Amino acid sequence: MSHWESVGKSDEWYTPRYIFSALGEKFDLDVANGAEGTDFVPCYHRYGSKSLDLPWHGFVWMNPPFGARNSLTPWLDKFFSHGNGIALTPDRTSTGWWQQAAIRADAFLFVHGKIKFVRPDGTVGKSPSTGTTLFASGTRGVAALRRSNLGVVAIEMTDTE
Repeated sequence: MSHWESVGKSDEWYTPRYIFSALGEKFDLDVANGAEGTDFVPCYHRYGSKSLDLPWHGFVWMNPPFGARNSLTPWLDKFFSHGNGIALTPDRTSTGWWQQAAIRADAFLFVHGKIKFVRPDGTVGKSPSTGTTLFASGTRGVAALRRSNLGVVAIEMTDTE
């Protein structure tokens, strides 16, 4: 079963370490940490299933549960309201939630190739059916995407750039 094919079956899929190595960051908070005791994300603090009800702080990593249709919307709303971090989502560029995220992001990156996500026991899943987007909010996230060499980066241009 691939990461995307697990929708409705399990949200316990983790981002492989090479993504974090490429980003070169240690996060203040993993806002969507899964099973107890998992430490795939280099961070100081972790939130689990109640994350949307808790205050977020610092530079955050978000690989939210993908679940049902439009289930990413509340996660992305809170992420962009927080304004400081990197979020991982599937490349679903034709969906309303993805389009809104692209508008709100300071930058986004289309990851080259398909990320093979990791199960809680450390085994690697099969290639997913779609690619991955990393959204950045804030200057630190933009800088991490730019230097990562993980794929193609689109930066929101302002009149002063």
